[in-house]
Amino acid sequence: MEVKYFFTGRLPDVDSILLVESGSRGVLEKVVPGLRQTWGAGVRIDLVSCYANLPQGFDAATTSVYRVSDYRGREGRRKLYRELRGRHYSLMGIVCSEEPLMLKWKWALTARVPAKVFVINENGDYFWLDRMHLKPIRNFVLLRAGLAGSGAVRTLARVVSFPFTLLFLLLYATTVHTRRALRKATS
Repeated sequence: MEVKYFFTGRLPDVDSILLVESGSRGVLEKVVPGLRQTWGAGVRIDLVSCYANLPQGFDAATTSVYRVSDYRGREGRRKLYRELRGRHYSLMGIVCSEEPLMLKWKWALTARVPAKVFVINENGDYFWLDRMHLKPIRNFVLLRAGLAGSGAVRTLARVVSFPFTLLFLLLYATTVHTRRALRKATS
């Protein structure tokens, strides 16, 4: 694990950013102008994606694009991790919208690329993934798990009722199959 800057709120000197497009294309298209405004137009922004074409705001001449389909298998993934570590990215942004797109890739890259990580939600807002921001991280996880707001009661009710529902279904299936077996035996 090489998650850098997790235990500190310090930001590194930013000269390059890696974005992991693990969500809707429109999310990154909203974020890129703000990143360029914040960190400067000269900052290199590269992309890890599963899409064939580039999102708006990226220039094919200046952007390195890593398509996950080009890095299949264990050796392919290792090659991608080596290439990304060799680029020495200052920041890495991962899209965490409510879509399971590139789910394993984004967390593997978070663990293996030594960069300060920020999480981008479906609105284009982002927060830093470090211990200084544990409260927003916790709120984000609770919201995604359905344990925040009005969904919390419903989710907890489902969790509590699951064993009883499963027991009822098992008893019902046992009763039906037992009756069927008894009917066959008496006929």
